[in-house]
Amino acid sequence: MDSLNALGGGVAELLKEKKHTLAVAESSAGGLINAALVAVPGASAYYLGGAVIYTAASRSGFLAIGKDEMVNIRSASEPYARLVAQRVREKLGATWGLAETGAAGPTGNRYGDAPGHACIAVSGPVEAVITMETGSTDREANMHAFARRALELLHACVEKA
Repeated sequence: MDSLNALGGGVAELLKEKKHTLAVAESSAGGLINAALVAVPGASAYYLGGAVIYTAASRSGFLAIGKDEMVNIRSASEPYARLVAQRVREKLGATWGLAETGAAGPTGNRYGDAPGHACIAVSGPVEAVITMETGSTDREANMHAFARRALELLHACVEKA
């Protein structure tokens, strides 16, 4: 199984080759996605920035997503992940936006999602959104699984572009 840094390196190679840029907004992965992408030497060639969007305050403050845009959308859902990926891409002027949101555990979230639930979205020349369920209550393992799957999805999308 590839390490997060190896997956980040693979994404970095593709982004640099295509001269594309990336912005990231993650939640339950807690910064692991951003760290894997910034750990690559020369990250400034493709990485424009990222944030851990963990609360309504950070969603509003960093992404300017207000209550009006959240009508009929709940966090840890595919529509929300798609909105966040689009918004972080727009805010930073990136070719690609990547978003992750979920419930790392050991318990579920207030919306009824079980621990190990995450939604991941890519916004850019190729769009994608997925839901994953690990079935685990192990918070750290889930965080790594969410980050790994986000990097894999991003890699697949950039490869198709």
